[in-house]
Amino acid sequence: MNKTISFENTAIAFAPKSDSELKHAHFLFSLMGKPWLVKAGAKLAPWSLNAGLPVKGLIRQTIFRQFVGGESLEETIPVANNLGKYGVQVILDYGVEGKEGEEAYDHARDEFIRVIQFAATQPNIPFMSVKVTGFARFGLLEKLDALMHEAPEDTLIKKYNRALMKLSAPEVNEWNRVQERFRKIGEASATAGIGFLVDAEETWIQDPVDALTMLMMDEFNKEKLVIYNTAQLYRHDRLTFLKQCYEAALERSFLLGIKLVRGAYMEKERARAAEKGYPSPIQPTKEATDKDFNEAVRFCIDHLENIGVIVASHNERSNLLATQLLDERGYPHNHPHVHFSQLYGMSDNITFNLAASGCSVSKYLPFGPIRDVVPYLMRRAQENTSVGGQTGRELVLIKKELKRRKMER
Repeated sequence: MNKTISFENTAIAFAPKSDSELKHAHFLFSLMGKPWLVKAGAKLAPWSLNAGLPVKGLIRQTIFRQFVGGESLEETIPVANNLGKYGVQVILDYGVEGKEGEEAYDHARDEFIRVIQFAATQPNIPFMSVKVTGFARFGLLEKLDALMHEAPEDTLIKKYNRALMKLSAPEVNEWNRVQERFRKIGEASATAGIGFLVDAEETWIQDPVDALTMLMMDEFNKEKLVIYNTAQLYRHDRLTFLKQCYEAALERSFLLGIKLVRGAYMEKERARAAEKGYPSPIQPTKEATDKDFNEAVRFCIDHLENIGVIVASHNERSNLLATQLLDERGYPHNHPHVHFSQLYGMSDNITFNLAASGCSVSKYLPFGPIRDVVPYLMRRAQENTSVGGQTGRELVLIKKELKRRKMER
């Protein structure tokens, strides 16, 4: 096994990309390096689609092609197969957001189950990703979260149980339907042998999501890892939360499944905290986030007998740290309780070099109709513009590979 990993190896990083695909990526990241253009596009793309303007083809050939696996499950097959040739797996994400109503929630549940059953037929798809807001009303989650904060000193589950007692009878019935949808998805995952990743949400609805996910882990993760929660380490309380989850897992004899991410709602979180006059839940500095993220990686790898961890990071140091910790403890890079993941279309230098060293690694691959995945795409574009020079890093690596292929213009 090759234990010396270099994220500078562009020959490995871009091996799956043809010359024309590499040029396309160069063009796209060059555009995303212009904040004014991204800002305008984020407003114009949804408006143009809603107005019925013929922009689908343009979106499909640019940002959709870079970051999305296709409009349907079937369209993801060649993408997943191509990644599989290089030892890279897939986390499927049904990228539909913001549809409300009981009928829409039931439809989302059925779609998630369909994704699980499809993944079970493919050789290269060990996980699928779900947002609880896909099958639960935001307002109900918000009310439960507020009720849970009335007793901040209690454990998560005690707060949750107390909050449930304060709901009205119709709200209790509504929440029971949410729990039943979650359970059905969990049952489908357990039966199919596909991991079920619960995405993080905004802090003001996260507590009931955490509590429900914990209860479902207690139900489904007794013998094997089925359900994984997500911890956003840009929150200053998540390292403590991770350790509390571990203690609960030991006490209840279940395996803790956790996906570690830095976070996705920073500007929104800080703005809301300022507006409503409560302390920001976000770390004061990027360094504090990095420190907690790396501590979380260390904690998980120190307790692999009871934790299954997904290191979902675009930070080279954090990924390298995880591999070094595996080496130090004499674990193989493909330990069954350790998985790495990056978003499709980004950080190929990390993904493919991890795969080349024998790590269990995947691309997070959204799919869905163009109109439905536009919110996801706009976030990716904005993220690449704002996050610590991600666009610049992508461009440097692409240019390096173009030069290696003697294609530098």
